[in-house]
Amino acid sequence: MNVTINPGICGFITNVYTSSDDMQNVTLKIETECPSLKPIESELKIIDGFSECFGTLGDTDVYKICRNHCHHAACPIPAGIIKSIEVACGLALPSDCSIKFVSNE
Repeated sequence: MNVTINPGICGFITNVYTSSDDMQNVTLKIETECPSLKPIESELKIIDGFSECFGTLGDTDVYKICRNHCHHAACPIPAGIIKSIEVACGLALPSDCSIKFVSNE
């Protein structure tokens, strides 16, 4: 599975490639244009998908590793990585997510 995360105005696209042989342990390959998050490419390789998907928001390994490098609370990259893990484990069907800004006028 390949997930492309477009975080918005910064424009730093991140691609996440996931696979799982047992529907729990997920192998990740991450390619990001974000200079702050570049280290996660080598730090996030194999993850327990159940721990990530059923963990407390902000306390999973993905969030712990990402917060060491990214100090922007609104960054959608960690959530996108977890969504890709969720699909790799068969815990969700692949479906696009979005945040849409709607004018009040």
